[in-house]
Amino acid sequence: MVVGAFPIAKLLYLGIRQISKPLANRIKAGARRSEFFRTYVCLPPAQVYHWVEMRSKMRIMGFRGAVIKPLNEDAAAELGAELLGEAIIFLIGGGCMVAEYSRQSANSHRKEEEMEARLGSMEAEIARLGLLTEELETRARVTERQQLAGK
Repeated sequence: MVVGAFPIAKLLYLGIRQISKPLANRIKAGARRSEFFRTYVCLPPAQVYHWVEMRSKMRIMGFRGAVIKPLNEDAAAELGAELLGEAIIFLIGGGCMVAEYSRQSANSHRKEEEMEARLGSMEAEIARLGLLTEELETRARVTERQQLAGK
């Protein structure tokens, strides 16, 4: 029974994804405390997200041209921190997917090269055996002619 290689890369990716949630929570907590993050990182995306969400809901319900009030600062900071946390988790997951894809692609490429090398060696062996067969056939004909000439 052949045992496959231990999937250390997959285990590593799983560990990274598991760590990403607490990491995102710590970053969110830091973003809530920091005035810079709160003002420049959390609030603008939260306000844009709120505006787009409310605008789409209003259009679905049939209201056109309704004025959308911005979120208050605390709600926007909370929403922005949540968006930041989700973006971090999404980016880490996407990075893991890209890394896994490139790893699988490299493995596939390596296997393809090995297969081509094996095919090339088999073709060379077939050519060598073909030449050997021709040589043996020639020797057999020569031997047969010598036997016929000797009789």
